[in-house]
Amino acid sequence: MGSLQLESFQGLFDFGKYFLAAIGYLLIFCFIYDRVTPYNELKLVREGKLAPAISFGGAFIGFVLPLNSAITHSVGFFDMLLWALVAMVVQILVFSVVRMIFKDLVRQIEEDQVAAATLLAFFSVAIGLINAASMTY
Repeated sequence: MGSLQLESFQGLFDFGKYFLAAIGYLLIFCFIYDRVTPYNELKLVREGKLAPAISFGGAFIGFVLPLNSAITHSVGFFDMLLWALVAMVVQILVFSVVRMIFKDLVRQIEEDQVAAATLLAFFSVAIGLINAASMTY
């Protein structure tokens, strides 16, 4: 087998390693975020409520943005794992801070009030963008 083919297979292995790690982090993030919120967002989404879907979607994208940056800018696999963990912690903190600022946020999202959920989603995505940009060392 030629060296070009071996390099291609190595690239495929690296792709799989990063891709599977990212999917794993996404699943872990979804699990933790759903537990951190005082309401079960995924259950509310299954019931057809729009507000929890918006807030959860914003948090999800707000995490994926810096996860992408961690994969793109890391100097190695373990570096990416570390920065992905940082991204996760930051995104969970966003919910906590916004919840402290807007006291009725939890009740409003549970009651399917889209305005509160949209505001939380915008905060999540905005901080996710800042988080991702901060990883371009």
